Amino acid sequence: MPLVAGDVVEFTPGTIHRAVNDEDLQVVVVMENGGLPEAGDAVLTLPAEHLRDPEAYAPATSLAGPDGSPSPERARARRDLAVEGFLELRRHAEGGDSAALAAFHAAAVSLVRPRVADWRERWRAGALAAAKRTGGRLAALELGEADHLRAAGTYRLSRQAEPVLGTCGFLSPYLPECVPSPVPVGVVGEDTPAPARRR
Repeated sequence: MPLVAGDVVEFTPGTIHRAVNDEDLQVVVVMENGGLPEAGDAVLTLPAEHLRDPEAYAPATSLAGPDGSPSPERARARRDLAVEGFLELRRHAEGGDSAALAAFHAAAVSLVRPRVADWRERWRAGALAAAKRTGGRLAALELGEADHLRAAGTYRLSRQAEPVLGTCGFLSPYLPECVPSPVPVGVVGEDTPAPARRR
């Protein structure tokens, strides 16, 4: 899929993709659900022997160099291994064999399943909390209340001083430093009913 400046592309779970930047395209990545891909939700298309279990997968995907710090050489080696596994999947798919992709999906689920509890907490504190704040503000507007407007504020996101290695190469991530407090009205969420309308 060729991309040019201004394009927006969304990847849904299960999409196998590899970005090849053959010019000087700058990419802004917006990760939903609190950046789960960088928290391990993205599983690389390594050859099958590296997907058996977390003990086999972890050393193959580690970015740690000899001194323990992230290493560009390790990132390139990990990339090459993932391309090797991808080409094998593509070879099977082009031959009409869908079993290899199904086996990769099953292995990916098995690898990430132990981390779901941690990710659920990340989701609750991030994406779900933001949705609840929106629900609370809508509830306040429906009741004709303006408390949330009087509590308005400005929040700054600062990026790290130096790029860091991540799933997509060198990243300059923006990390939340301040999260606004929920509005002081009943917050509508998964466990909270909507407030009754005032007469």
